[in-house]
Amino acid sequence: MILPIIGYGDPVLRKVCEPISPDYPHLKQIIADMYETMYNAYGVGLAAPQVGLGIRLFVIDTAPFGQDEDLSGEEQDLLKNFKRTFINAKMVKEEGEEWGFNEGCLSIPEVREDVYRNETIAITYQDEDFNTKTEVFDGLIARVIQHEYDHTEGILFTDKISSLKKQLIKKKLQNIMEGKARPDYKMKFLAKKGR
Repeated sequence: MILPIIGYGDPVLRKVCEPISPDYPHLKQIIADMYETMYNAYGVGLAAPQVGLGIRLFVIDTAPFGQDEDLSGEEQDLLKNFKRTFINAKMVKEEGEEWGFNEGCLSIPEVREDVYRNETIAITYQDEDFNTKTEVFDGLIARVIQHEYDHTEGILFTDKISSLKKQLIKKKLQNIMEGKARPDYKMKFLAKKGR
């Protein structure tokens, strides 16, 4: 089932999410719905707070990045085949040179900015069957994981840009909160009252 994506300004996007256990109600269905919602919105990642759930869960499928002809064949294959569910993730290490990439977010439609993140990460998480894994990722996969992991910590990509850039996008963010953004996927906006 395609779920509405929660828009910028909703308090759930600022919540530090809670860990979950294997008996979390309807977890397999929630995960399936999150993938379906992400694909419907042409995203490469989606975190539980973006569908209104304050739990430590996010899903990633970097296949769209695998179409980039500027990448080597090996990088393209890696991205085309990287699909993963992260439950109760904990960032162990972020290292390497910071590099910029133009990021967007399904909760913040029509806003894209260059964000600098570390090249390499180590992360511990549980998969859909609650097997615990610790893995190292780099490049675009590490970046997508960092972006989605931030959601479970109540952090948005707009928190990582300069004050000047924040001023320049202020009106767009306000429009999203007021429900004036018109993405081509279903969203739930924090409509401003009294205006």
